Amino acid sequence: MALEEYKGVFIFAEQVDNKISNIAYELLGKAKDLAKDLETDVTAVLIGSGVKELADSLAVYGADRVIVVDDPELKEYRTEPYAHALASVINEFKPEIMLVGATAIGRDLGPRVSARVATGLTADCTSLEIGNFPLEAVAGQEQLHNQLLMTRPAFGGNTIATIACPYNRPQMATVRPGVMQKIAPVDGAKANIVEFNPGFTPDNKYVEILDIVKSVVDTVDISEAKILVSGGRGVGSAENFKLLDELAEAIGGTVSCSRAVVDNGWKPKDLQVGQTGKTVRPNVYFAIGISGAIQHTAGMEESDIIIAINKDESAPIFDVADYGIVGDLNKIVPMLTAQLREAVK
Repeated sequence: MALEEYKGVFIFAEQVDNKISNIAYELLGKAKDLAKDLETDVTAVLIGSGVKELADSLAVYGADRVIVVDDPELKEYRTEPYAHALASVINEFKPEIMLVGATAIGRDLGPRVSARVATGLTADCTSLEIGNFPLEAVAGQEQLHNQLLMTRPAFGGNTIATIACPYNRPQMATVRPGVMQKIAPVDGAKANIVEFNPGFTPDNKYVEILDIVKSVVDTVDISEAKILVSGGRGVGSAENFKLLDELAEAIGGTVSCSRAVVDNGWKPKDLQVGQTGKTVRPNVYFAIGISGAIQHTAGMEESDIIIAINKDESAPIFDVADYGIVGDLNKIVPMLTAQLREAVK
């Protein structure tokens, strides 16, 4: 493989029902940082049917170029045509780095594309940076520069692994939604559009979609919330979450939870924060009755302000909290709610 032929940072700009998913803008934000270090440009790959008009919105959030693959076979997401489209773009345009969101679509698409283009894939990354591989110089081994260092939790979140792909291109990673930050939009930016179509011939690997049923979900998207009131096993019961509901209502926040709460059936999976839930970055995060295991803190440690309430003064949550209250949440939370209600009168 002629590594020098591969240039640029590419992202897969996921869209659903001809609406760009928020993860695409987050990936563009990180791609701009990586491209600056490599002195190269950023390309968004937009795949779908009738999606060309969406290209400018990608330029607004940092795409220097948008490659549009537009075909009726791409109207709804299906593994085979989408994998063919993205793999064909990679083979034709040869990106040095290819980033995909770790969404339901991205987790299906990324591994299949990496296999087709004969490269590796690091899944569910929480950090990406340009650096040296090996990280520290080793006698008798060449240290390669300008490598994509992909960091992700490993072994159930008990350790953090940094992975590189020095001998194959592109360097591919999927990135969890909510981890990276969008850049400030550049109003009026116009995309440099490149139209590309590798041709699509349906075969026995093409799934036939008979019907699409869209369900209405009552729960909010916690990854978009500015204030989160999150409860853990220490809350005690599903009924006791009423205390957190009242606190959230008093400050205009949203209730979320830890994995233990979901496992106990107290709250739905959509509200789970953590390594196996959602990554959040609110302005204020209340961690109430949450011990602070790494599996949970990996999903909320980038919050602007973290306020922890726990009866165990040695709980790990206090290591990441900006403010901590040691005591019985059943007494503290109602008092805090009352004070906040009084303050906003």
